[in-house]
Amino acid sequence: MTESVKKWYVVRAIGGQENKVKTYIENEIARLGMTDYVDRVLVPTEKVIQVRNGKKINKERVYFPGYIMIEANLSGELPHIIKSIPGVIGFLGEVKGGDPVAMRKSEINRMLGKVDELSVQNENVVIPFIIGETVKVIDGPFNGFDGVIEKIFEEKRKLEVMVKIFGRKTPLELSYMQVEKIS
Repeated sequence: MTESVKKWYVVRAIGGQENKVKTYIENEIARLGMTDYVDRVLVPTEKVIQVRNGKKINKERVYFPGYIMIEANLSGELPHIIKSIPGVIGFLGEVKGGDPVAMRKSEINRMLGKVDELSVQNENVVIPFIIGETVKVIDGPFNGFDGVIEKIFEEKRKLEVMVKIFGRKTPLELSYMQVEKIS
């Protein structure tokens, strides 16, 4: 076999089932022994914070809903095998049902750069607050109160904020997301 040239292609999938379809593709390719033809199957995701019942939840959301990126050498039966996988609508191409069109280098760099940026974003969290700084509470029962940061708990991503309630200073333990800087 000659050295295969792998390019990035976009596979259209049923929205909301991208990760399931990615698993199907990987399993089918492994089952058929075609792992030489496919390097990576990628579902770009971003981390988002949602508020549910007053609690903030970290969640991963698909960055390009309905699309899966695949780095492969689409030769022989491989395109047909991928198209026959449950949840796959087809490849992104110029003509409906036509040949798959590879992504341009600029598109690949932008997509991979975005994926790296989104994954690194949460790992190297810089503490945006300093002790002695005045902040405003924006969430929870003390919403609207101003306070001064007394302690910072890095590992828990929380702050101890001293707030004046009815003329008395009261310490509150709040997450980074519950306060904002007063500029």
